Amino acid sequence: MQFPKGRTVIHPQHGPATVVEVFSRSVNGASRDFIGLQVHRSDLRIGVPVDRADDVGLRPVSAPEQVEELLDVLRGPTGEQEETWSRRFKANQEKLRLGDLLVTAGVVRDLTRRQEERALSLGEKDQLKHARVPVLAELALALSLADEEAESLLASAINREPVAVRPDLVAS
Repeated sequence: MQFPKGRTVIHPQHGPATVVEVFSRSVNGASRDFIGLQVHRSDLRIGVPVDRADDVGLRPVSAPEQVEELLDVLRGPTGEQEETWSRRFKANQEKLRLGDLLVTAGVVRDLTRRQEERALSLGEKDQLKHARVPVLAELALALSLADEEAESLLASAINREPVAVRPDLVAS
């Protein structure tokens, strides 16, 4: 994957970021090239070694055609969940640590549906809030949607409602 200045990429832990520079730094006496990333909606700026970008999980924004797989996860059946909130919370934390967008979407789907059925613990509410960020960002970037449109698309998919946004790219 190339990293030209201005390109938007997805970091598995920080979400969307823009490549602001490629620079060299001396590490243990050896010169290494780094990708300078400015994380969207944050003052956070990070450096990722160019030769470790794949290992870290940097990837391009999903193509519009790839969003269907994400929407399929959101529309899918609710996954098996622990009844004890602390075990459920821990299991979801482990899933979120993977940095896999589809796994994160499954956590968002399950917690959102659970919230509609009964109250979430404070920890789970916070977990849901943070898990929604990368899913919404991917929808907005991949489909060129405003934040409100991405929110609406997410809610519609989780509730298995027909999707009206970009029907040429997304099946309902």
